Amino acid sequence: MTFAVIKTGGKQYKVAANDVVKIEKIAGEPGDVVTFDQVLLVGEGDNVTVGAPLVSGALVAGQFIATEKERTVIILKKERRQHYDRRNGHRQRLSTVRITEILTGGAKPTTKVDEIAKARHEKRIAALAATTASVTEAPKAAAKPAARKAAPKATAEAPAAEAKAPAKRAAAKKAAAETTEAADKPAKKPAAKKAATKGASAADKE
Repeated sequence: MTFAVIKTGGKQYKVAANDVVKIEKIAGEPGDVVTFDQVLLVGEGDNVTVGAPLVSGALVAGQFIATEKERTVIILKKERRQHYDRRNGHRQRLSTVRITEILTGGAKPTTKVDEIAKARHEKRIAALAATTASVTEAPKAAAKPAARKAAPKATAEAPAAEAKAPAKRAAAKKAAAETTEAADKPAKKPAAKKAATKGASAADKE
């Protein structure tokens, strides 16, 4: 069984045909063909070829499956009795690749693009875009008719309010004028006091 050791993302992986490995994130879409030219070692049974540092003419090909986030890793920093406690989380992105063939002697890969996986990925992206568009457009469509209905009411009520305003102002002015006139006029003396003063003057004359 042929196996190889490849280097990608600063790490080394031992792979063989039909292996599914998770490596550091690489560019690609589901179904694409990916190649690794940094081959450090190629072996078949007891026959092993070690590169210095790479094996010349060696190539590893595979199909890109997906890029996903791994489980959260907690980074905790703490110092006792110092009120220092820091907690952070990290989710590393890893790409999943299926190894299809290991080539030597400058041979070219025969792996083809997986059209089924590519079409499935494109359909998923289109469905996701459609759902997000419908969610964002729904609140806008509901808010526009309400604003249009409220505008005519405001315009219809405005003339009635303007028509009532002068009448109210005139009534207020009239009431204020009456109160000022009543305050300026001198108060009339009671009739009883007048009669009493007339009787006193008649008595003085006699």
